[in-house]
Amino acid sequence: MNANSLINMVVRMVMRKLVSRGVNAGIDKAFGGKAKRNGAMTPEERRQAQQARQARRQAKQATRAARRMTRL
Repeated sequence: MNANSLINMVVRMVMRKLVSRGVNAGIDKAFGGKAKRNGAMTPEERRQAQQARQARRQAKQATRAARRMTRL
């Protein structure tokens, strides 16, 4: 292995981590919002928070699946 391929490998690993963090931060920002305590929520807010958590989880799963598909 020469120095160029080693540098490329390290840069790819770092970029993969950074892109992953950025995607996760964007998903959290889009679906997260500021969370209230469960006791301070109305039943409607609790239901919306539950749906937001499910949407965030599904979005993260979809991004992981998309990343796996692009590696092939």
